[in-house]
Amino acid sequence: MQKTDVIIIGGGVLGTFHAYHALQRGLTVRLFEKNQRPRGATVRNFGQVVPSGMDIKWQNYGRRSLEIYKELDQQIGLDFQRQGSTYIASDAEEWTLLQELHAINLANDYPSKLRTKKRCEQQLPSLKEGYCQGALFFPEEISAEPLTMIHRILAYLEEQYGLHYHSSTLIQSAVQVNDGCEVEDQYGNTYQSAKVIVCSGSEFQQLFPTIFTQSDLQISKLQMLQTAPQSQVKIPGNILTGWSIRRYESFRACPSYPAIKSREANDTFWKQWGIHILFKQSQDGSVVIGDSHEYADARAVDDLDFMIKDAINQYILREAQKILHLDNWIVQRSWYGIYSQCKTQDVFLHNVAPDIHIVTGIGGKGMTASPGFAEANLARLMS
Repeated sequence: MQKTDVIIIGGGVLGTFHAYHALQRGLTVRLFEKNQRPRGATVRNFGQVVPSGMDIKWQNYGRRSLEIYKELDQQIGLDFQRQGSTYIASDAEEWTLLQELHAINLANDYPSKLRTKKRCEQQLPSLKEGYCQGALFFPEEISAEPLTMIHRILAYLEEQYGLHYHSSTLIQSAVQVNDGCEVEDQYGNTYQSAKVIVCSGSEFQQLFPTIFTQSDLQISKLQMLQTAPQSQVKIPGNILTGWSIRRYESFRACPSYPAIKSREANDTFWKQWGIHILFKQSQDGSVVIGDSHEYADARAVDDLDFMIKDAINQYILREAQKILHLDNWIVQRSWYGIYSQCKTQDVFLHNVAPDIHIVTGIGGKGMTASPGFAEANLARLMS
């Protein structure tokens, strides 16, 4: 069998964009996905591409990702909504944080616009009276359709760049050999390459269980839900609320953040389950609402059960109903997503061998930052 330049394990957004940038360099690539179609965090998330919520390092990756996404959208059509992101403050503390983040954005040359309560209500007529104290708008940010986006990109890479894409193929071993690397799938087939990059999220435990259990990775389980289509309500772009302002990393750079967080009660239901409220309207008019966060260390991943906790969904719905008017609050589906993240680092990078690399633990940054991060990381690995 012909040896390829790069083998990538994991067909989610992180693995796909490592493949994309390798192909852009003229390298030959095999990409292995254990399922018939990617079904992990890449397709279970909101589809919000929001560099505004990240610290400056990852915001820069996210800003580069926006450029890459928009280039791909022009070439193949990815059904992006280019209506920006709006953070809505519900009280004076959150409004202070928005003003401080706006000043930080100016210094970092990332466009954002403060909006008055009146302007925000004009832009979002479904906003309930009394919730908004002001808003911060990021015009460059986009909304994706996660259920379809990654499949279109993979098909494009196969057709236009000659990607060797192997779906329904579980890689059971990856080893360094004298002249490169060799992987074996569940059927006993072997493939050789100069380099192997493992981007299979928390599931790399199947390949390297000891590394997985000894890592500082933790697994996060997130609950989300989706309403039936709305006949009249139109929600422009990504809507993030005061809950997001109090949670997202970018706000930690604000001078008032430590004092504001210190005044929050710790024994609350929303803190217990890591809840914050955000909205995104899908193309069919339905509204995705969420989300929650449960955590377990990598070595205790089975502590996260497979159940949807109705108490969490009901809490999310009650709080969401305090923020927006919708035509209906019928929940047509609910699901959970799983992603891995590090407790002491911002991403998990580990060299199993000189040419076998694990790249995972990107956490909730995957949809927003993977294209830009993968570009920089591949350049590092291939140098």
